Amino acid sequence: MAGYILRRLLQAIPVFIGTTFLIYFMVFALPGDPIIALFGDKTPNPAVVAQLREQYHLDQPFIVQYLIYMGGIFRGDFGISFSGQPVTEILARTFPVTIRLAIIALLIETIAGILVGMVAGLRKGKLFDGTTLAVSLILISLPVFVIAFVAQFVFGVQLGWARTTVGDGAPIQDLILPAIVLASISFAQIVRLTRSSVIETSSLDFVRTAYSKGLGRRRIIPVHILRNSLIPVVTYLATDFGVLLVGATVTEGIFNVPGVGNTLYQAIIRGEGPTVVSFVTVMVLIYLLVNLAVDLLYGLLDPRIRYVK
Repeated sequence: MAGYILRRLLQAIPVFIGTTFLIYFMVFALPGDPIIALFGDKTPNPAVVAQLREQYHLDQPFIVQYLIYMGGIFRGDFGISFSGQPVTEILARTFPVTIRLAIIALLIETIAGILVGMVAGLRKGKLFDGTTLAVSLILISLPVFVIAFVAQFVFGVQLGWARTTVGDGAPIQDLILPAIVLASISFAQIVRLTRSSVIETSSLDFVRTAYSKGLGRRRIIPVHILRNSLIPVVTYLATDFGVLLVGATVTEGIFNVPGVGNTLYQAIIRGEGPTVVSFVTVMVLIYLLVNLAVDLLYGLLDPRIRYVK
């Protein structure tokens, strides 16, 4: 097990370097001059522009900028934003909000999706199954901004059950509605994955043997069927957590959530390479750690999986 974890951590190094290099290059290749853009319609003083270029190392070639940035990363220095604020302070302010939003969305889609998908799979061909498939198809077909605006209007404006925008400090109760919106499409995917996996597992020999031995459904469904049906679902959830972190941009914008999405979008518009790469770097690290944890979880779901040679 320790050897497997070490190999996975070593494999993460080229992924980490490659991702940061690619993102930094994409930001570097954006058209326009980010320093000139800071002044808007005003004509900047050439001396001030030169000073800012030197301050942010924009007068250096791309590879030199990247190496300077990576050197700062390994020292714990994520650089300074164009507004003069340390990127670490921006990360400390915005990431907890987005992580809370993503965790709430993940819990909603996991619990609701697995329960609904399991019942639909066990009642294949029945009314509940057909209704579940239809609803999940509708959710998958709708863009997230449509779901967000509808939820905001119905539950926030018409019914008054939730605030239409997130308040200062992003309290948990204000994040429930945007989390439901964020989880809606993934919920539909989890329902379909769980349903198909439960149907497939229910037809396997060991399940029929368990029934023939006289075991009750309360034992067979959670232990034999559900447990063996969760591996593809857990794999999807590991990927989806990273998607929730990055994909919250639209939802955060609609509900005015002071999280990573809004900040990252503004940084991209302004061409702030260090800010964009720093945010993506933290996301990549979280994504790699979550996938490692999920791989280790496989051994608990299926004892036949072992991480030894």
